[in-house]
Amino acid sequence: MKTLISIVGTTGIGKTRLAIDLAQELDTEIVSCDSRQFFREMRIGTAAPTEKELSQATHHFVGQLSVKDAYSIGQYENDALKILDTLFMSHHKVIMVGGSMMYEKAVIEGLHALPEANPENQKKLQEIWEKEGLGKLQQMLQQMDPEYFLKVDKDNPRRLLRAIDVMWQTGSKYSDIVSEPREERSFDVFRIGIEAPREVIYQRINERVEQMMKNGLLQEVEQLAGCQDLVALKTVGYTELFRYLKGEWELDFAVEEIKKNSRRFAKRQLTWYRREENIHWVSYENPLEESLSLLNKNNIICKH
Repeated sequence: MKTLISIVGTTGIGKTRLAIDLAQELDTEIVSCDSRQFFREMRIGTAAPTEKELSQATHHFVGQLSVKDAYSIGQYENDALKILDTLFMSHHKVIMVGGSMMYEKAVIEGLHALPEANPENQKKLQEIWEKEGLGKLQQMLQQMDPEYFLKVDKDNPRRLLRAIDVMWQTGSKYSDIVSEPREERSFDVFRIGIEAPREVIYQRINERVEQMMKNGLLQEVEQLAGCQDLVALKTVGYTELFRYLKGEWELDFAVEEIKKNSRRFAKRQLTWYRREENIHWVSYENPLEESLSLLNKNNIICKH
């Protein structure tokens, strides 16, 4: 049976390494669902797979876009399903990996039939965001759809802009639209989550940010200074260093803010994944062996 093995977990937990190890064990390929790693100019700040890692297993959806390219989650769903159709012709199992929760959900469950973004609405909402701040968008969404407001990542402006735009276009609550049935997938899904104590996750995040700085994150951000208003760059690791470059923050403070905001994102990921019922958890200390054991136990692969 065709099976998509989806590897999830918080930022910095070791998903990339496990995905590569499993791809090598199963002689298959990897589909990324990390929406920040789509952009080729953001390799360091998104912890995209290195050239060495990319050579160890074939990856799809890593560095295929420019930050200047418009790319929606709906486009990703369509493109990922096409790639999977092709891969399943020659592989019984395919690996998917990434910490972008909605992008994984788009592939394994499917999106709802939502209208394309309305340019006028997007422009108007962008102006509200820039002039009145994120809090105004949060207030608008809470008034229009209290149910969705309780679920949405309130710190992600793209989610807020999209939901409000859809409601303006359809006149319906976003939560009602996304509760409608979706198309069945032609493959099975087996989800593996890597877990660790929260203090370990936070320590790993802090260490990874320090390593990113050593690897040249500041220089990467400097090269993108002319693009800082693009949606792709409104993300952790970039917004903080843009503020340093504008003279608003000291560098040490900006780095600490990256760590803090990365930990906050990890906390949201934990909350999201803990609500899911079909994730098989493995320890960060021994993820490959535990994953292979799970796959054997559930008859996903034959015993080694």
